[in-house]
Amino acid sequence: MPEGIVYLVGAGPGDPGLITVKGLECIKKAEVLVYDRLASHRLLDAAPPTAERVYVGKSPAGHTMTQEEINRLLVEQARRGRVVVRLKGGDPFVFGRGGEEAEALAAAGLPFEVVPGITSAIAAPAYAGIPVTHRGLTSTLAVITGNEDPTRAESNINWKALATGVGTLVFLMGMANLAHITRQLIRHGRDAATPVALVRWGTRPEQRTLVGTLEDIAARAAEAGFANPAVIVVGEVVGLREKLQWFEQKPLFGCRVLVTRAREQASGLVRAVEELGGEAVEFPTIRVVEMDDYTALDNAIGRLPAYRWLIFTSVNGVSFFFRRLVHLGGDIRDLKGLRICAIGPKTRRALQEYCLRVDYVPDEYRAESIIAGLREKIGPGDRVLLPRADIARRILPEALAALGARVDEVPAYRTVAGGGPVEKIRRMLAEKSIQIITFTSSSTVRNFVRLLNEPRLPELLAGVTVACIGPVTARTARELGLSVNVEAAEYTIEGLLKAVVESRGGSGC
Repeated sequence: MPEGIVYLVGAGPGDPGLITVKGLECIKKAEVLVYDRLASHRLLDAAPPTAERVYVGKSPAGHTMTQEEINRLLVEQARRGRVVVRLKGGDPFVFGRGGEEAEALAAAGLPFEVVPGITSAIAAPAYAGIPVTHRGLTSTLAVITGNEDPTRAESNINWKALATGVGTLVFLMGMANLAHITRQLIRHGRDAATPVALVRWGTRPEQRTLVGTLEDIAARAAEAGFANPAVIVVGEVVGLREKLQWFEQKPLFGCRVLVTRAREQASGLVRAVEELGGEAVEFPTIRVVEMDDYTALDNAIGRLPAYRWLIFTSVNGVSFFFRRLVHLGGDIRDLKGLRICAIGPKTRRALQEYCLRVDYVPDEYRAESIIAGLREKIGPGDRVLLPRADIARRILPEALAALGARVDEVPAYRTVAGGGPVEKIRRMLAEKSIQIITFTSSSTVRNFVRLLNEPRLPELLAGVTVACIGPVTARTARELGLSVNVEAAEYTIEGLLKAVVESRGGSGC
């Protein structure tokens, strides 16, 4: 049996974008993924579909497994010759008990590697606009456990040295002991007026920051109901937050945005949401797949010289058309003499990647506007090839035919229902932890409604912003009983998000 290996990987503080390159590479090759309570679903999704996922989370309410049981699990899986990733929040060796897991593996004679992660002790303050060191304020930093039992006879913490000898103090997991911590620091010489910040759910959409002083922060936290997971930052650097806070100023800060388009197409929208400060939750309600029968498209490709215009309405149409062209032994030279129309800038860019010049891109992306622009370009008898989805609207080919064109509308790909995590999404909607839903086509709306199969859908979506990429998608949503809050004027991903941001006044959720 081949020897297994365990990677002790730091997942970072919560924002999945803060995973290291090496950490992500380990996750992608995992055969077993052993993960904690705060692991991002995006990181879990990065593991192979065949990987076994084992939850070993710990919370104040209880532990799924004891540390000893986790150690045994890692040893057993590695002895079976498997690639094991132990995904731990923050950094494995910063109060993560990664050292204990490494000791167990070393004692068993099993290979392991440690992949450091970004600790919340640095990341959470940074996302709150607080540098833990700053020239002119402090050049010393201490990271301290905050969950030491305050009733023990002798503390392992040198309170005197901390209170008077270190500029910035960061306590982890210390909210339950906040009053004890502040009393100890004041008692051992720290000025009661020293600024303190509490950063809860740092780097995540739920991030909240509460600022006070050593003297009053415990009372402020109790009044605000502030609880774990949070970091406690003590020091003059907290005063920089007022001018350095950046994450909480982003236009979609605090917003969870449901992305319903196909997983293959979702990456651009996901990135854009995250750049605006939101968290994207993928729920691929549709999948784009090959046709069962390509006879119609193959025949059309076989007579390309007979066409005057080739019209692509999506990136998918471009991708599947050229995949089939190459399969049949052709290449872009077969398009010589054809005039090309691209619906939308992304479709144009997809064609330009094939070194093709696009003759016409309409200013608007509705069929009615497209026809208005082509009216002077397409004449009676002109043959037009329109490769696109098998369930596309009929208005475009019918309008082209009304101009006298001879239109061959051929299916290049199929759009079928996706298989997203229905129960998870239903639960998140019920908990009101999703604030925005984006629909980029009528099929995403139809399949969203079909997959949820929820008789009280309007009630479930109460308070949720429903955003549609254009009037056609919005009309479908309304026909299915959804209240549409945002309808993009520009029918692109950029236009959709711009409309969402404007609808919220750029103030997040």
